[in-house]
Amino acid sequence: MTNKTIPPFYTKLAMVLISILALGYLVINGKEILSPLIFATLFSIMLLPVAKFFETKARLPRGAACGVSVILLIAVVAGVMYVVASQIGNLASDWPQLRDQVTTSIGNFQDWIAEHYDINAAKQMNYVHSATSKILSGSTAAIGSTVLSVSSMLLFLIFMLIDTFFLLVYRTLLMRFLVAVFKQENSVIVYDVIQNIQYIIRKYITGLILEMLIVATIVCTVFLIGGIKYAFLLGILTGLFNIIPYIGIFTALLLSVLITFSTAALGKVILVVVTIVAMHLIDSNILLPVIVGSKVKINALVTILGVIIGEMLWGIPGMFLSIPVIAMTKIIFDRIESLKPWGILLGDDEKPSKHSILKRKGDVPEAEVAGS
Repeated sequence: MTNKTIPPFYTKLAMVLISILALGYLVINGKEILSPLIFATLFSIMLLPVAKFFETKARLPRGAACGVSVILLIAVVAGVMYVVASQIGNLASDWPQLRDQVTTSIGNFQDWIAEHYDINAAKQMNYVHSATSKILSGSTAAIGSTVLSVSSMLLFLIFMLIDTFFLLVYRTLLMRFLVAVFKQENSVIVYDVIQNIQYIIRKYITGLILEMLIVATIVCTVFLIGGIKYAFLLGILTGLFNIIPYIGIFTALLLSVLITFSTAALGKVILVVVTIVAMHLIDSNILLPVIVGSKVKINALVTILGVIIGEMLWGIPGMFLSIPVIAMTKIIFDRIESLKPWGILLGDDEKPSKHSILKRKGDVPEAEVAGS
């Protein structure tokens, strides 16, 4: 009988740190491949029931059913983009008025600075001209980077849609691969993890979309009643940015205040601030726990850290993907004995509970073995 020597703590710590560094290097340098692939995974999970419906009810071949599902996704995204673009078009048509309002506001602000800080308008304009010349000196590079960003976004969308289609088409092959990677005695756990990931992600995204619609509807209604200009645009932006935890709502607040400040009096700016802050409090304490929180049990500290790390690694796409990735990671941790403490760290349950959603009555989804 051979005795297995347990490596010392510092050896295990070094191995863990090296693994984290290697994983971080691969994640950062593999952004162009991994980012659209993860988005495609989320969309394919959402579209799986639609594809199955077209296969079983409409009796379409798998490729055609998956193609129709992706086309429906494109139509929905294009509809949202059309609504936002039309509202931005209305904003652009009022640009002269906005420019005059901004000019007046800047003049008032300069007078206030000159009165309180003894910096006259000439010095202020020198600061402005100096900053403007620095910005214009790099205008060529800025235009080039903007064109590059638009091209990268189009390529990102194309690869994401292609990946979504092929993930739906080859879902049976992927399921067989995932089961074959692990030992036969672990196949039940593999099926449990895959089913739970599908269930959690589908419910989470559905809840997120419902939350976004509720927030956008309430904000649009209040802004319309209050006579805020561009109420639909500001409401839609608030709902869309609300998808990004914590950071998104403050971005929407900043944009709404800037647009309203350029088109209305101070009283309406205060109304915008009060409405968005109140909506954020209602969303965080009522909507989020009821609609989304019951689906993904992740504590607030991990959520904030995940959003920050996601932004550092992948920018805005990383902020969107942080919560679903953490949710999938927690499901895996909860079902591997040696990783259960990390699952507890990510979770938000104060009391020990049965973590498996498959053990809760009424929440047991049908076995969604890919290709069934």
